[in-house]
Amino acid sequence: MQSSATVLVYSDDASTREQVRLAAGRRLAADVPPLEFVECATLPAVLKQLDQGGIDACVLDGETVPAGGMGVCRQIKDEIFNCPPVLLLIGRPQDAWLATWSRAEAAVTLPVEPVEFADALAALLRGRLAVQA
Repeated sequence: MQSSATVLVYSDDASTREQVRLAAGRRLAADVPPLEFVECATLPAVLKQLDQGGIDACVLDGETVPAGGMGVCRQIKDEIFNCPPVLLLIGRPQDAWLATWSRAEAAVTLPVEPVEFADALAALLRGRLAVQA
């Protein structure tokens, strides 16, 4: 197992980024390595981090302005080779179809519900890390 998993968190709202960090904690499950977070508030910062590599999963806020997480997700799926899996934060359950359009692997609603969020992120990381092994 690798020593840590790096999760990119994109939101223009610092409290949303904090919700994500608190819901995930340091370790999601026994079979998932400890987490490190990279926080981004702008699309250029997201693209720069992904270009540098080393990101194991992305959490994108669909409510971010001006570049919402759904559009960012679709863009990175088109532009980033071997794009990490994406967990999309959506404003309401009815927006799940938009998460599908954006090609996100998973979606959870805001505000972040810790157990649901942790389960979804752990599943994405297990899949990503299994492929890399």
